Amino acid sequence: MTLEDMKKCIGEEHAREVIDISLRVYRPASEITAGAGMVIGDTKMEFGIRNGRLLLIDELLTPDSSRFRLKKDPDAGKRPESFDKQYLRDYLTAVRWNKEPPAPLFCPPMS
Repeated sequence: MTLEDMKKCIGEEHAREVIDISLRVYRPASEITAGAGMVIGDTKMEFGIRNGRLLLIDELLTPDSSRFRLKKDPDAGKRPESFDKQYLRDYLTAVRWNKEPPAPLFCPPMS
């Protein structure tokens, strides 16, 4: 969705609020992760409108809603290692799980 699409959908005032809140949440989080030698590869924030008020809803900056990566990736050019649930998705794809119960047993490698 483009900024213009968002403005058409929720109005210019709410669109400005979404941007402002998103940046106020993201900026300190990116500083914290940078201090730990990581970056936020991507994240999602969910908003809603109730009784004319913009609401920030759902979880924020968790491994379920974001991808965290090492700032300095030793394997440049390859898919970067991330610290989120992607490794489980990759495993389930690799074992060709048909998405029907029961789920395959998952035993992550021990380091």
